Amino acid sequence: MAFDLSMPILVVDDYSTMIRIIRNLLKQLGFENVDDASDGSAALAKLQTKRYGLVISDWNMEPMTGYDLLKEVRASPEFSKTPFIMITAESKTENVIAAKKAGVSNYIVKPFNAATLKTKMEAVFRGSAD
Repeated sequence: MAFDLSMPILVVDDYSTMIRIIRNLLKQLGFENVDDASDGSAALAKLQTKRYGLVISDWNMEPMTGYDLLKEVRASPEFSKTPFIMITAESKTENVIAAKKAGVSNYIVKPFNAATLKTKMEAVFRGSAD
């Protein structure tokens, strides 16, 4: 599937190493327009200033979690349709269910590689992640 490789992507994680890893994976897939934020509130501020084609967010962050960010994004008429992929180290069923109910586009459990990220992104842009 062909992506718009110029699409701006926002990576949200409080762990700078993880941001670097995701940024590198996206680069392997051909994406260059990648911004990052260190938590949900920083991500919301960035969303106010730029139109992103995709948000990739960690679940566990302080002070605002990825789950809270997802709920804020989905509640906003401006961003509610923005594709949102949640990343977590925990594959707890209740987390997956909560994220689905909150409107997550897709879900990735760490660790993951470029192929997994690409598959999840393809599903989101195909619309089959619902």
